[in-house]
Amino acid sequence: MFIGRITGSIVSSHKVDSMIGQKLFIVEPLRVDEATKDSLKSTGRTFVVVDAVGAGEGEVVLCVQGSSARYTEETKKLPIDAAIIGIVDKVQVHEALVYDKSAED
Repeated sequence: MFIGRITGSIVSSHKVDSMIGQKLFIVEPLRVDEATKDSLKSTGRTFVVVDAVGAGEGEVVLCVQGSSARYTEETKKLPIDAAIIGIVDKVQVHEALVYDKSAED
């Protein structure tokens, strides 16, 4: 699993039938800033993921890859290898709060 921020969306007008109606996002994985240990920063990579929870652009989300992406009821019959399985509310590392969704609202 990894956490990431939704940075964009993908629209595809032609796709296999099982993917019709699936929301596709671009997610940029995040990591704890090594220097300050008090914030999340980009890894510089991106993934295309299927949204299984109703997330939105800009949100920090919990993602899975590989066969784990097909373990939910929503995704078990989809030809995918990455999925959003949760929306992150808070991230705490060594008693320090490094992300709080309510602070962004």
